[in-house]
Amino acid sequence: MNQSVTHVVILAAGQGTRMKSQLPKVLHPVAGRPMLEHVLDAAAAVAPATVTVIVGHGGAAVRERLAGRPGVTFALQEPQLGTAHALQQAEPVLAGKTGTVILLSGDVPLLKGGTLQKLLQTHLAASAAATVVTASVERPYGYGRVVRVDGQIARIVEERDASPGERQIREINSGIYAFDLPPLFDALRGIASQNAQGEFYLTDLVGIYRRRKLPVETLLVEAPEEIRGINSRTELAEVGTLVRQKKNEELMAAGVTLVDPATTYIDPRAEIGGDTVIHPGVVIEGPTRIGRACEIQAHVRIADAEIGDHVKINSFCVIVESRIASGAAIGPFAHLRPASAVGEGAKIGNFVELKKTSLGAGSKVNHLAYLGDATVGDHVNVGAGTITCNYDGEKKHQTIIGDGAFIGSDSQLVAPVTVGKGAYVAAGSSITQDVPDGALGIARARQNNIEGWVERKKTVTQKG
Repeated sequence: MNQSVTHVVILAAGQGTRMKSQLPKVLHPVAGRPMLEHVLDAAAAVAPATVTVIVGHGGAAVRERLAGRPGVTFALQEPQLGTAHALQQAEPVLAGKTGTVILLSGDVPLLKGGTLQKLLQTHLAASAAATVVTASVERPYGYGRVVRVDGQIARIVEERDASPGERQIREINSGIYAFDLPPLFDALRGIASQNAQGEFYLTDLVGIYRRRKLPVETLLVEAPEEIRGINSRTELAEVGTLVRQKKNEELMAAGVTLVDPATTYIDPRAEIGGDTVIHPGVVIEGPTRIGRACEIQAHVRIADAEIGDHVKINSFCVIVESRIASGAAIGPFAHLRPASAVGEGAKIGNFVELKKTSLGAGSKVNHLAYLGDATVGDHVNVGAGTITCNYDGEKKHQTIIGDGAFIGSDSQLVAPVTVGKGAYVAAGSSITQDVPDGALGIARARQNNIEGWVERKKTVTQKG
């Protein structure tokens, strides 16, 4: 046995009929990420030399989702004839190799990397041909039962094939295994489909190994929920709650205040500094980083963002793929679209939208404005109703506003255009040409007041 090489195979070919979905089961998200990606993260703990994902139903979608993940190869199971048949599809990938195969299911997202490390250690220490991860549960319905003789695992019987006495057994099969590679595929070819489902069960391998006098070991996990599979949307929601609850508990133990953890949804990859206060209804997605002593008010969504210390985000804001420096204030009802950056101490107010825009330190856009494809300097004041007209129907164009500039309310900056340092733009202007440093740009029609117009208008109306 080669103890230095580990291979991982993940079964992800099933349709998941109880999900009632066109989306492959393993791509349904748990706490913001497909359950299959949770399994792949756990598998990384054993530093596998190869990772093979067995795909079938929706295989193209699974391949596309994992396309950017290095070191993952795929094997197709078509048709799907059971778990043993699925594992057989990895034989071309593993042919000629030695070592240990860790077999996982793509619908077990609570599995911990530490458990897989322990599985590998147990398997190698026992010089086993196979090691089965098991758990003892109060309600074993639906799971394969582990049948022991003289304390040793003798076979695994599936729920539909179990006798009334076997169904009383509380020790269940997790569907997670370690196999010594050399005897594996030859033994798989000895499995028959004489069962209630007419499928080739991987669990039959235990009996085959016993008959061939090959050692089979078990590893009993302490937390049964870790091996919990997902087969319905109800179970999907329940497992998602467990993941979020664990993350919330970790954050609160580290000094983060969650005013109402039950309505706070935080991605397990997020990092949040101590003394930050998060109010109800907040959703934090992806590998977001939030600094210390921030306040995130109610019903805010933050995705893949980076936020400094002492930042206040008022209610009903959406912040996606953007950076906010320390001491800034955002919202309420602000929208920061991807590739936006807010400088230190800057202020984004009510109903302001930024898109691919950087706002300098101490600058203010207090209300009712749209800044797209803009570079705004430090200590700039942008008045209410200002927009950068960045799109000409074919291309996007840049607006540049220099340090200390003042943009009056209800102004349109028609890009490409530059407003210089310390320059002013008069309220109600449509700026189509550059404004030099220190200049006043004014572009609006001259006002004419017509004396007595209202009285004359009333008279004509009454006569008509």
